Amino acid sequence: MRAVASIGMTSGLARFYDLLLSLAWRDIRVRYKQSVLGIAWAVLLPLSMMLVFTFVFTRAIDARGVLNVNMPYALFAYSGLVPWAFFSSSLGGSVNSLVANRNLVTKVYFPREVFPLSCVASAFVDFCVAMTVLAGLMVYFHHRSTWSFEPTLAMTFLPVVILVQVALTIGLGMILAMANLFYRDVRQIFGASIQLLMFVSAVVVPTPSDGSTLARVIAINPLSPIINAYRDCIIFGRLPDSGPFLYATVVAMVTLVVGWFLFRRASYKFAECI
Repeated sequence: MRAVASIGMTSGLARFYDLLLSLAWRDIRVRYKQSVLGIAWAVLLPLSMMLVFTFVFTRAIDARGVLNVNMPYALFAYSGLVPWAFFSSSLGGSVNSLVANRNLVTKVYFPREVFPLSCVASAFVDFCVAMTVLAGLMVYFHHRSTWSFEPTLAMTFLPVVILVQVALTIGLGMILAMANLFYRDVRQIFGASIQLLMFVSAVVVPTPSDGSTLARVIAINPLSPIINAYRDCIIFGRLPDSGPFLYATVVAMVTLVVGWFLFRRASYKFAECI
């Protein structure tokens, strides 16, 4: 029965594919409406954060010896900030997606999953744009530093890494959207905690291996092996560590299934609570 229901949900979403694309395109247009630089902000935001963290860790406190990232720190930071920006932007839009579309939720019938899914889809466009700059940075540091890059077959594993992150993001996005509809405090809590999460996700500092409390927290966070997997496939030219990445994959799949199940189960209450 669950398998049949799952197939039904998927086919239902397929019928509203055009609506999903329309909502995603609307989110992109609203995000950059009356903006002089437009889609360039998808690059400028992670790039500016990269410059800030590079200055802090290599100039202000000179922590290069402690970080020991085996590459230019700017490249390390940017390669973590791009998938992080995709993750945080997707969830930031998803958490308020049902409330922001209250008119559609209460008056028109279609799978409500399209709202958080459209937020992930619009953020993915920014992710793809920002990834092109990562390629440019790799070429720059290859010629202007002692670090060198050699493409390997490990880069073909990158779509798997992206799919795992997308699964985790969609699952969390549906949970947050549903929770914020019932308890509006969720949006405020999310806004306060998302930046803290960045520092325990191997985004701007490498995963510690000293057995400390911070190391254990980062190891539990499934986003850490995902971000490390991006660096492994793109920069180091190797496959991700199988143990941590398998853990992240399992957590992502479970989160997706649980999030989808809870979202669908509670969807009949959405119109009443909004």
